[in-house]
This record gives sequence, structure tokens and C-alpha cells, in this order.
Amino acid sequence: MRRILVIHGPNLDLLGTREPAIYGHLTLASINQILKVQAKKDKVALVIRQSNHEGRIVDLIGRARKNKFQGILINPAAYTHTSVAVRDAIAACGLIVIEVHLSNIYSREEFRHKSLISPVAKGTIMGFGAKSYTLGLAAILDLIEAK
Repeated sequence: MRRILVIHGPNLDLLGTREPAIYGHLTLASINQILKVQAKKDKVALVIRQSNHEGRIVDLIGRARKNKFQGILINPAAYTHTSVAVRDAIAACGLIVIEVHLSNIYSREEFRHKSLISPVAKGTIMGFGAKSYTLGLAAILDLIEAK
């Protein structure tokens, strides 16, 4: 069975109450449930993790291949713009990585316009709210099948 690691970055545990005009009203639990329903249809095993800690995210990425994942779906959140460590872990992991964002980072504050992650990800999907995650999952599965 295909295995995908889903990583939610910092502050995504606050979804539903955090700036709903930008991030919407869905909670992280709701997004995870949507992903699980899609994964069941696609016969994919998901392991879903959220962390506010950069080192924990780096560790998850670094162990992903050893833990038999074929791809990583990641919303690095604020680390998108700041974390060379997360970027380097993705570059080194050797897996298909899709970066997702609920909002369109280019329609936000200027400091959010630069992603350190996009150049080392296979692709980036943003601006579609929770749908960004299901589109990202579909993209990973297509890329795995194409391998």
C-alpha cells in the first residue's frame, strides 16, 4: 500500500479560530478528516502530523524514507519563508514532496511572497483552502504512479 506523510506546520493547530478571513473556518481536524476520506477512496495510508517545532518537522522529513513513505504532503506554514533547515531536509529526503497552502502566499504580505520550500518541492498548490490538500494528495499519487 502507498504511504504518504502529511505534515502541518506551525500554528495550523489553530485553524478554525485563527484569522478565518484568510484561513477559513475549518479546523485542522476537519481537514485531516477530508484527507482521510480521500485516502480511503484512493487506497492510500496516511500518517498525519502537526508540529509547531522546526526540529520536529525536520526529523519527520529526515526519517520519511526509512519509514517507507513514498511522498510527503507538507504545509510548512510560516517555515515556508524562514526555514533553511526544512528546505534542506526536503532536498535531502529523496521523496516526492508537494507543498500546499490554504491561502495564496502571493496575495498576502510581501514577506510571504518568497518560499524557500518551492524550489525543492515537486510542486506547490495554494489558495484553494482545504481543497489545496486534496489537490496535493492527488498530485502526489499521480506522480507516484508515473514513476
